[in-house]
Formats: sequence, structure tokens, C-alpha cells
Amino acid sequence: MGRSYPVTLQTPTGDHTISVAEDEFLWQAAGRAGIDLPSRCRIGWCLTCAARIVGAGEVDQSAARRYFPEDRAAGFILPCTARPRSPLRLQTHQQAAMRSHRESLGLPAPI
Repeated sequence: MGRSYPVTLQTPTGDHTISVAEDEFLWQAAGRAGIDLPSRCRIGWCLTCAARIVGAGEVDQSAARRYFPEDRAAGFILPCTARPRSPLRLQTHQQAAMRSHRESLGLPAPI
């Protein structure tokens, strides 16, 4: 059995703290806990599920089809393909902010 990490999701309806296994995607764990997060592609291609790390924290984003070092540097993650590697606090519903971030750098920013 692998490790699990506490993950606090700051959503428009309030904060929710869940336990997420290191081999589980954050979006799936949220759904299992009854928390409805936005999603569309669920493969890390679109930005629908975008979130931002608040403070410190690490995720494994290697399952994403399109994730850039610049995204990581700005604290953005794609929960549909992100696995926790530490305790996390995430601000959810960051699609518009991540799109603006990518557009400002000339990176793909699908609608």
C-alpha cells in the first residue's frame, strides 16, 4: 500500500479536505469524496480542471498530455492527471487564470 496525503480543495462552495493516495489522480479522489470539480478531457490536454497550488506542494503531472515547465513554475496543475507527492492546498476552478498564463507565454491554451 502506498502513501496518502491530505489535500485541501478551496472551491467556490468552500474548503474540503480529502485523503488522496499517491497513485490516485486528484480529480478522481475528489469525485470519490462527492466533490464535483470541473473536467472535460480527463487526459491533461484541455484546461477545464485547472487548479493552483497554494503555498508549497508537489504533484506528479507525468500522465498529462500537455503540461509545461512554465505551468509548474506558476503553480498551476491539472487535477485530472495529477498525483500528490506531498500534502497540498489547491485553489480549484482556475481555467481562466491558467489560460491567461499560457497565452501570455505563447503556449497552447485550448478553449
